[in-house]
Parts: sequence; structure tokens; C-alpha cells
Amino acid sequence: METALTFVTLLAIVVAVSAIADKFSMSPPLVLIVVGIIGSYLSFVPDFELTPEIVLVGLLPPLLYAAAIRTSLIDFRANLRPIALLSIGLVLFTTVVVGFLVSALLDVSLAVGFALGAVVAPPDAVAATAIARRVGLPRRVVTILEGESLVNDATAIVTLRTSIAAIAGTVSVWQIGAGFVVSAVGGVLIGLAVAFVVGKLRRRIEDNQTDVAVSLLTPWVAYLPAEEIHVPGLDSQPSGVLAVVVAGVILGHKSPLIQSGGSRLFERTNWATISYVLENSVFLLIGLQIRSIVDAIGDSDLSATRITISCVAVLVAVIVLRFIWVFPATYLPRLIPRIAEAEPRPSPRATFMVAWTGMRGVVTLAAVFLLPASTPEREVLVLMAFVVTVGTLLLQGLSLPMLVRKLNVPLPDRHEDHLQEATVFQAVTDAGMAFLDEQPEGSVSDAVMHRLRERATDRTNAVWERLGGVETPSAQYSRLRAAMLARERAELLRLRSIGTVDQSVLVGVMNALDVEESILDRQSEGETTADRETELRPTYDPDGACKHLAVACSVPQPRTPSGCEECLRDGTDWVHLRLCMECGHVGCCDSSTQRHATAHFHETGHPVMRSFEPGEAWRWCFVDEVTG
Repeated sequence: METALTFVTLLAIVVAVSAIADKFSMSPPLVLIVVGIIGSYLSFVPDFELTPEIVLVGLLPPLLYAAAIRTSLIDFRANLRPIALLSIGLVLFTTVVVGFLVSALLDVSLAVGFALGAVVAPPDAVAATAIARRVGLPRRVVTILEGESLVNDATAIVTLRTSIAAIAGTVSVWQIGAGFVVSAVGGVLIGLAVAFVVGKLRRRIEDNQTDVAVSLLTPWVAYLPAEEIHVPGLDSQPSGVLAVVVAGVILGHKSPLIQSGGSRLFERTNWATISYVLENSVFLLIGLQIRSIVDAIGDSDLSATRITISCVAVLVAVIVLRFIWVFPATYLPRLIPRIAEAEPRPSPRATFMVAWTGMRGVVTLAAVFLLPASTPEREVLVLMAFVVTVGTLLLQGLSLPMLVRKLNVPLPDRHEDHLQEATVFQAVTDAGMAFLDEQPEGSVSDAVMHRLRERATDRTNAVWERLGGVETPSAQYSRLRAAMLARERAELLRLRSIGTVDQSVLVGVMNALDVEESILDRQSEGETTADRETELRPTYDPDGACKHLAVACSVPQPRTPSGCEECLRDGTDWVHLRLCMECGHVGCCDSSTQRHATAHFHETGHPVMRSFEPGEAWRWCFVDEVTG
């Protein structure tokens, strides 16, 4: 009973604090950490010990899987090089440098130093993306951070296990290299095998509940076998983390082929709820560890001053080392012509945000407890891991909104999102219309055919209407239909209270109303991913902040009204068109292969372009990277 009460209380605190933080536009993860730190010093709050088993087996697989199934395999492949440089290169670089630093500060062996370096090296998937999305970082930055945080845990855990083996005895260079190969290749192979088997199984499942139940089991089906396989003579095993990530990314990518639409919606809702509970609980539990960690420091022979200096030095090191690595890793590869042509040069502001967004999380705090009890200065090492975790979360997490505003980091372009969404809807609607055209004449009544065409057209028009900026007819329809549904539901409840209608009939009608309301909720959002990813971003007036947009008001005569100037000349295709507000040049946007509008800016320096699509009037400044 006491355990159940503790669990319920913990969950209630998580929900209440998260709701309050959201209400006041604060970051729930950061508020929960502060609440946890305060709670750890309250006498009536019991001790919550985050053991490695709880985190690495109980929390990490579902959290990684929930993030992996939402990760785009296409985007992951497109950003594979920066993701690999961060998730493998940066982790090893941080491990080595911090290892030497800790060895010098605490007078311990390099093996102990490398162990602590591996513990503090990987930024956390939950911490990085939970905060990065809410402050509105560019989408490519979030993609890279997600990809990095999905893979870097595997690199860090393998490095940590190697360091622990070195503390206990001797480990040859051959064993270290072979251990990494076994971990990476084995983890990927097991993930592929699990994805193949689970995918085949889910294709045959027709019941939504059973399908989602299989989804909930998948993280452990991938993680546990990988962690149980040991290669004789190497003291290593395949990475369970990589197995979970690979299985999740592939199954998420194949979900339209192996699941029904209802099953995907059901799965998304369940995983969203699980992620919400686990992610926020993790941050509260991190804060609750502080008292026990500080109390354990009393067993150390080192002075308080030396411990403090060492903790601060390691915190500063992990932050600075990320900058030292990220900027060269971003710009040096672009000295290679092939890479420079394939990938646009990112702005220093976006690169700075990748370097600054390196918050550590629960994996760091759990991994440090894997150190054997006989490890020299273990209590201080645990405190270092906690300082790095909480320090990066509070220092970097709290400063992100301010830095986004000061650096004027460009938002995900909601205008471009609306345009792309409308274009995709138009394409899929055209495919549906083509199917209707293929039906034999007379096989479907004219009334049904008209209703099908009208419904498909209305859906597409609703998306095109969003490009306006005022309440659209579709939005008016959704608002009024929602009010009608409320009145209809009230009448249904009145009939239920009378008791003259069978309960099963009433439930069926209520379910129908609920389904229609859920569809209206989606339609009435009137927002793209860009709108949802900027909850905590400080607001500012783009026109007031950009002098180029302020003066570029008159629309010049287009030089080539029929299309992109260069595409017409070269015989290439464009997707969407942009008009230079200074000289009237018409070029294709970055959604097109040639990107002639951006190339025109680099050639001429003309700062502002305007959409040259029918019904659109938004402008973009290349210099300040803002929309007006």
C-alpha cells in the first residue's frame, strides 16, 4: 500500500507541476528538476534511488523507442554525417579529454577518468528535444539533435563498460576495437531482426488493441536479448540501445504499410501518454537524487574546495568541448567540393545552437552508478555526474529562449510549411480523383460521386485557405460545427437521463459524435508543425526587427512572369517561385532542386524576396532570416 501511495503521489506531482509550468509558459522539465531538488531536502519525502536497472532497463528502452518511431528515416539518412560526428566522434572526444582532466584533478587513474568522461559525454534524448522543440529551433537542428541523442548513448555505454574493465584489470587495444564492432554491428543486426519479425507479425494483426500491445512490448524485445548476448573472450555484447533505436526507426518508417490508420492513431496516443509520464517523471527523479548524493560526499577524503573546483571544471569542460568539436565538424567537411555542393552552409547561429544544446539527462546519472563500489573517489564521481546533468539542464535549458531571441535564430517557416502541406494535399487529392475517374460509368450514383469529389476538394481547399491569415471558411465551419456538436451532446445526455433509450444505442451515438469532434479538432488547429514547435520561443515583431523588410514594400515588375528565370533558360523544373523585391528576378525556392532564389541572393546580395505564388504575400529576408 505504501509503495502504491508513493507511486500515485509521484505521478500526481509530475502531472500538476507540468500543467502549471505549461500554463505559465515555462519548461516543465526544468521546473520539475527544481521541484525535485527542493523535495529531496524535505523530511517527509522518501528517498527515491535511481538504480541503473530502473533507468537502463525500465525507462531507457521505452523512451528511446517512443522517440525512434517518430524519427524520420529519410531525415536521419540525410543528416547521417553530422549525426555520426556528434554521436560517435564527439562522445569519444569528450571521454578522452574529460578523462585526462579528471585524472589530474582527483589523482586517479586514466581508466577512472575515462569512465567518468564516458558517463558525462552523451547529451540526453529527452532533455535535448523536449526543450529544443519548445523554443522553436530550426527543424534541421532538432533533427540532428534527435539523431545524435538516439545513438550517442550506445557509444557512451560501450566506452564506459570498456573503462570499467580497464579499472578492474587490463584491456588490450584489440579488445577495445573488437568490443565496439560487436556492440555496433550486433546492435544493428538485432534491431533489424526484431523490426523484420515484428513487422511481419503486425501485418497479420487486425485488432488495434493487439497491434498496439505488440508495439508496447517491442522495445524490450529488442533491448533484452541484445544485453544478454555475450561474446566469449571480449567481455562485450551487442548494444541494446542501438537495437531499440534501429527497430523503432524502421518500424516507424514502415508503419503505413504494416498498420491501419486506426491502429497508428491508437499507437500514437498511447506512446504520447507513456512518453509524457516517463519523460517528466525522469526529470523529477533527477532532482530528488541531490540529497543522497551530497550526503555520500562526506565519505570522501578530498576537501570541499577541491571537490567544488573539480565539479565546476568538468561542467565547464563538457560545455566548451562541444563548441570545440561542433564548429570544425560543421564547416571543415564543406571544404570538400562534393559535400559543399550537396549541403548548404549552415549559418553560424544555427551551428551555435547545436553546440549550446547539449543538455545531459537521466542516462548520465544512471550510468555513473554502474561504476564498481571499489572505484577510487566514487562518491565524488557521482556528484560530478549530477552537477553536469543539472548544470547543463538549468544553465543551457533556461538560456535557450533568450539566445534564440538574441541571435534571431530563424523559426521553422510556417508559410513554407503551409505551402508544402497544401501541395501534398493537392497531389494526394488528385490521385483520389483519378481513382474516381477510373470507375466504370454508372457503377456509382452521381450523388455519391459528387459527394466524394466535394469532400476531397473541401479538404484540400481548407489547407490552401490557411495561406491567407484571416479566419477561413473551413475554420468558420469547424467552429460552428463544434458548437452544434456541443448542443447535440447536451441533447444526448438529456435522453440518457430520461432512461428510455438503451444504453448501448446511446454509447454508439456518443462515439459517433466523439469521432466527428476529433476530426474537427484536427481541422480547426490551423497550424503546422512549425507553429507547434515554438511554444516557449520569445515573440518579437519581424518587421520591426528587420530593416530590410521594413523598406521592401513595393512589388517590382517580374522579369519572367511565366516562371523561374534560370529554369526557363536551362530547361529544369521548379516547385514554388519567389520574386526578388529589388530587381524583379523570379527564382525557384529551396524546395526545388536548383534553389535559384537563394542562389540569386548570394550572387546579388538583394536581401528580400516575396512569394510569387497565387494568393500569397509573405516576404523573407535572407540577411536577418525572418519572415514578414
